[in-house]
Amino acid sequence: MSLMTRSLITTGLAANALRPLRGQRTSIGLFGVGLLAGELAPQLLAATAADTAYSLLRGRARTRDLVAAGAAVGVLASLVRPAWGAGRAVEEALEAGIGADYATRLDHAPTPAELRTQWRPLTHPFRMRLREVERIRDIAYAPGGVRHRLDVYRPKPVPGDPPLRDAPVLVQVHGGAWVYGSKNAQGQLLMNRMAARGWVCVAVNYRLSDKHPWPAQIVDVKRALAWVKQHIGSYGGDPTYVVLTGGSAGGHLTALAALTPGDAEFQPGFEDADTSVAAAVPFYGVYDVAGLDGTRESKRIRNFFGRRVIHERPDEQHVETFRRASPLTRVREDAPDFFCLHGSADTVVPVGQAHGFVTAMRERSRASVTYAELPGAQHAFETFASIRSQHTIKAVQRWLEWHRAGRT
Repeated sequence: MSLMTRSLITTGLAANALRPLRGQRTSIGLFGVGLLAGELAPQLLAATAADTAYSLLRGRARTRDLVAAGAAVGVLASLVRPAWGAGRAVEEALEAGIGADYATRLDHAPTPAELRTQWRPLTHPFRMRLREVERIRDIAYAPGGVRHRLDVYRPKPVPGDPPLRDAPVLVQVHGGAWVYGSKNAQGQLLMNRMAARGWVCVAVNYRLSDKHPWPAQIVDVKRALAWVKQHIGSYGGDPTYVVLTGGSAGGHLTALAALTPGDAEFQPGFEDADTSVAAAVPFYGVYDVAGLDGTRESKRIRNFFGRRVIHERPDEQHVETFRRASPLTRVREDAPDFFCLHGSADTVVPVGQAHGFVTAMRERSRASVTYAELPGAQHAFETFASIRSQHTIKAVQRWLEWHRAGRT
């Protein structure tokens, strides 16, 4: 394969990440390669430059090869710029949402070095684990096998130190269109970072809708929350301070669970269990599964949710089920605080979903609502180490520690 061919392939991948197609059939299929090209643009840029230099040294680079390589470098550089600006974007979101002086509430205000991009993680972007974090796997939170299990992440015990006690708790709900996914797949960067900083983090599985129609998914998230409230003290966590987070379908379940504590419909057989949370941090979540805004994108999500999750058509007979499954319709005055994050280039869950939900929360609740929109970010942008995900995870860490400080 020639340098020109390799460069043209790279250009095509990068162009898809820069200007993703948004048609119903193409947006889902191309999002994965667009995500990889967008978040790994610095590595691809370095590889293209090295490939070009090697071809020049070997005397194999013709003019058209260099033109193609130059085009690839140009498009990749256009992807790196907005990722580079993510740090400023999330910091501005924090200052707008919780005040320009929010850092004064933190035990340790971030230093300029901590706010800068760290280059070492970019050399191994899919390495998630931290040595100082202990992971306790496959704890049953309800009968029913692997889909009713969770993992606990916490600081690794140090001989001679007192046992962990009353640590803040973060519960992670995975995505996967309610149809696939597991507790092993998402939230690893955030959970490891927070566990290393003294938090207890919990990653939960739930029943998937290929076999278990709605509302099995939200019922299981509620069961997991009830288990956390009852048992997390045994793992060093504080059951009175629990924050919920998740991405995509997990963002939907996070928002819905946070807005419906004690809802009997979603807590069959454990109606009296405490499932309230102190705050919620949904990433690129789905907030309207009923197509309430009438846009083509929302109707696409509604039809998918009906066909694959509820297993019912969104007609008059079932419309109330769709509405009650939408966090947008469950906003209430006493809602917990939210930090919502979304990418501006998301082709799977349109950013308009976040706009509508954040507006509703700010208009109809007393909650603190922070919103960060990441320029150029695709769906699932923080699932592995990149320039953008580094700044995002650090910003969430600062928000969580700010929020915890206000409760102590």
